[in-house]
Amino acid sequence: MRLLTVICFVSFSIFSSQSAFAQSGTKQQSTDYSQYTHTIKSVVLNEERTVVVKLPKSYQAEPKKVYPVIYRLDGAGNIPLASAVIERLQNDNRAPEVIIVAIENTNRLRDFYPTVNKEPQGPVGEGGGAAKFLAFFEQELIPLVNKNYRTHDYKVIAGASAGGVFALYALQANPKLFQAHIAYSPAVWWNYGAMVKSTKSFIAKTKDLNNYVYINIGEEAGIMRERYDELQQSLQSHKARGLRFFNDAFDGISHGLTSAAGIFNAYYNLFLPKQMPISALTDDVASIDAYYKTLSQQWGEQISPPDRAVRSLGYNLTGSKQFTRAIEVFKYNIKNYPKSVDALSALSYGYEMQGDTRQALEQMESALAIADDSYPYINYLKETKARLQAELNDEKPSQV
Repeated sequence: MRLLTVICFVSFSIFSSQSAFAQSGTKQQSTDYSQYTHTIKSVVLNEERTVVVKLPKSYQAEPKKVYPVIYRLDGAGNIPLASAVIERLQNDNRAPEVIIVAIENTNRLRDFYPTVNKEPQGPVGEGGGAAKFLAFFEQELIPLVNKNYRTHDYKVIAGASAGGVFALYALQANPKLFQAHIAYSPAVWWNYGAMVKSTKSFIAKTKDLNNYVYINIGEEAGIMRERYDELQQSLQSHKARGLRFFNDAFDGISHGLTSAAGIFNAYYNLFLPKQMPISALTDDVASIDAYYKTLSQQWGEQISPPDRAVRSLGYNLTGSKQFTRAIEVFKYNIKNYPKSVDALSALSYGYEMQGDTRQALEQMESALAIADDSYPYINYLKETKARLQAELNDEKPSQV
């Protein structure tokens, strides 16, 4: 895919000129794949910084729609892979469309590491600028993106190696700034494992953390692997409520390829799919409402429990012979879709599987009452009604 960019130069301060970010003569490049490059004069960092904004395919066609934002460290070279993976997930209703903001580097070791390295195995004296770089996000970059693009308040920070360390630092320094933190092979060996120590302390004292964290590692060994394993174990054994933690270890994958190896799992586990998994269903059907409320908050649009998705939950339960729970789910679905032929037919099936032929027949009759000849499975409904009626008639003599 050819990505065209137009560079616009923008000067701004924290208190003024935010509208210039969008009104600087940038031209739309493609209806489906719009990408823009902006050079920003940062007051916080006292230097010019370049960011590339990739808009989703529907951005121009749906002017009222808002989108979650992925902030990707280490520049626009990461956009094509991220776009391709997320688009594939979108095609399977497992992810929303997103805006991707890629930040180009000037001095990545300075910006990404919160502490200055004193360990001889690394570049001694480098690092220590993460707090200022995070302030750049908080005070300048995120407000400008929010001001000038249709963003939803669900933000992801993703980075690799030193960028992964920054993602973990952002989680600790301001847990509410980003709702998801992705760290591909974070270089937590840095400065005697300072990030491991701070993460362990943060997790130990944090009771509630409504967030998502994904980390991974490749074939790295030595102190890198030792310190990563310590980090992983700390996050795995967390007690913080609301923290969703996932990790991968890839044998034979080099440090530089861990972002490519992990990106699918990172976003597959992050975004809730429109098809609610059976594992998310509790004994209370209210868990369906809770799931889709969380999904809506994540996707940036109001998504009611889909008729087909809820029916799938019920059919899953009938398949495992949990007939009472299945009927509860089917009834819940009819409350949302009282005129759905499929919903009524599903409830009929639930009753039939439970052995309640009379109720199964009643629900099938209700389905037929609102179905017309254009319904693709009208013959199935009629045949099922006739079969249930015959079975009910056969049962009557034995009940005398």
